[in-house]
Amino acid sequence: MTKSYHTETEAEHRERMRELQEEMRAKTSAAKDRRGLIICHTGDGKGKTSAAFGMLARQLAHGRKAAVVQFIKASNDHVERLLRGPLLTWDHYGEGFTWDTQDKAADIACCRAGWARALEHLADPELDYLLLDEINVVLQLDYLPVAEIVAALKVKRADLHVVVTGRGAKPEMIELADLVTEMRVIKHPFDVGVPAQAGIEF
Repeated sequence: MTKSYHTETEAEHRERMRELQEEMRAKTSAAKDRRGLIICHTGDGKGKTSAAFGMLARQLAHGRKAAVVQFIKASNDHVERLLRGPLLTWDHYGEGFTWDTQDKAADIACCRAGWARALEHLADPELDYLLLDEINVVLQLDYLPVAEIVAALKVKRADLHVVVTGRGAKPEMIELADLVTEMRVIKHPFDVGVPAQAGIEF
């Protein structure tokens, strides 16, 4: 039976920390394959795009070139205004929630235009970070073929980081990604009548 951390002695604590230190140093020493990652943020919970924006801010802080292609969403994001500069390209391809547009053909055409822009970024030899925001939703709705997107990401430049966000990630995208995080709803203020708020949702 494992001893509780609350009841271990100082000597037991030091020994446990020493063993953990050795384990972590071994893992750190073995992790030498630096390469561009494909990162997938999915799930019904809040925070998928916000987490991607955090990585975007880090990239820019390191002086690296980044691009954002936002699918589905209609208006400029306040994060774009904050981070705008010579290292960042930001494009929107959407008219808002699909239940508001009610025009499937137009939505698909908009997504196709966004994907064409994404392909331009994938071909940019100087780009370090590409965020394809809400592309999982695009694929979930079958507005673009998942095989086409996965095929392009498989042959991306080896040192380019690509982040895909949106609920309902397809199995093919999950299999392709190096890192997959699922945001799960436990509680959400919207369910009790609290609307989206500046600085939290947008």
